[in-house]
Amino acid sequence: DLIREKLVEEEWRHSQSEVVGTISYVYNHHKRELTDRLIDIQHDHYARIISTQHIHLDHDHCLEVIIVKGEVGAVRDLADRIKSLKGILHCSLSMTTTGRELA
Repeated sequence: DLIREKLVEEEWRHSQSEVVGTISYVYNHHKRELTDRLIDIQHDHYARIISTQHIHLDHDHCLEVIIVKGEVGAVRDLADRIKSLKGILHCSLSMTTTGRELA
């Protein structure tokens, strides 16, 4: 497992490598225009987004989890765009391999 983990980390370093992953973020949906901006970003990156899950945490806060697939740089760029929005309380990117390089 340790060797496999290092191989996956090496794959992430190559910006041309294709990865899959999740972008998870928590936000206050009452924040002015934030929901519209998030939707615009998702539509700008529709080719990389496989699925989106939206969860209501309480009256004010939502959690979204986006499953993504694409080149490392593009996936990181998408996560960074979301993370930079005012009103995003927390955002994390978790990438893994497609498995092609490990076979």
